[in-house]
Amino acid sequence: MRPIFFLSDFGLEDPYAGVVKAVLWERAPGVPVLDLAHALPPQDLRRAAYALFEALPYLPEGAVVLAVVDPGVGTRRRAIVARGRRLYVGPDNGLFTLAWLLDPPTRAHEITRISPPSPTGILPLPGWAPGGHTFHGRDLFAPAAAHLALGRAPEELGPEVSFGDLVRLPLALTPGPEGEILTFDRFGNAITTLLEAPQGGLVEVTGKRIPIRNTFGEVEVGEAVAYLGSAGLLEIALHRGNARETLGLREGMPVVIIPPPTGLPHLADPPR
Repeated sequence: MRPIFFLSDFGLEDPYAGVVKAVLWERAPGVPVLDLAHALPPQDLRRAAYALFEALPYLPEGAVVLAVVDPGVGTRRRAIVARGRRLYVGPDNGLFTLAWLLDPPTRAHEITRISPPSPTGILPLPGWAPGGHTFHGRDLFAPAAAHLALGRAPEELGPEVSFGDLVRLPLALTPGPEGEILTFDRFGNAITTLLEAPQGGLVEVTGKRIPIRNTFGEVEVGEAVAYLGSAGLLEIALHRGNARETLGLREGMPVVIIPPPTGLPHLADPPR
């Protein structure tokens, strides 16, 4: 059996995530299903792509990654399974863009050969037929993930497709000096596409220059600070505040690293 790690934007107010897990249980009893996140901003592919990137290094090889953030559900966008060191199940809409930088798949298949779940243990209403075309998490992706969790082959789910043809978001991670704001976490911290945070340097965004430090506590309360976040990307925050709101930051805004000055005497050197 393979564990399933489940991420969605379904939230916790509605039963959608629970229904998906019920289908997983019915199709693959006893398979561990672990939640990565369900309260992501609705239909926000950049935020979901970052969440997968942040979690991926800690997911075991061979695991099934079931991710459903799907603004195009019911349209002609493809449903896919991709195989790298892990197995990825979800819509072909760029959701896995950043995760695949860490774990590039070697093969992919379109999910076309799957039977949707049938309601059990209920008395049907006259003329009632559950289904529709807008809950592929329940009807398509959960059965496919259960199939894989039981150790079955991805090629049984549908025809092979070229990995190069899969959809990618227009995102690139770079050491700098230029990047952009990728997304925000729930605290209002801005996560950028920059892979470095040189100590003593600055980050410029919206005309403001923000010092790069190791942690929030190295600036006064209410001051802005940049640092290397837990996912290895440079972040911009407000000590005990919300950088997104206070600084007026938005996704896609350009950010530039200004490196620390060179050729200056060390602070410990005596004045000359």
